[in-house]
Amino acid sequence: QVQLVESGGGLVQSGGSLRLSCTTSGSASYFYAMGWHRQAPGKQRDLVARMWSGGLTNIADSVKGRFTISRDGATNTVSLQMNSLKPEDTAVYYCDAYSANAGRDYWGQGTQVTVSS
Repeated sequence: QVQLVESGGGLVQSGGSLRLSCTTSGSASYFYAMGWHRQAPGKQRDLVARMWSGGLTNIADSVKGRFTISRDGATNTVSLQMNSLKPEDTAVYYCDAYSANAGRDYWGQGTQVTVSS
């Protein structure tokens, strides 16, 4: 069974930085895409950044220039470097991995990021 585990969340002041990491376990599955979504209270879960196996990335406009996604295909890990954080970045951040073989996304349990003003 595939498991995704996020780490690196926490409380930071506006303008600060955090680095989120996501590791996978339980399977040798190849993930066609890995990335991050976030969900603020009372809002839908939105894409933050996603990296595909060929290197193509999707980055939300709201975080472009501030967040950087990186991925290690050999170890099935994905990270999100978040700089110049703003209070509006406060949310639960979820790691996800898409397996073409399984035809589905796998999700982590989420990690809280809180940015104080």
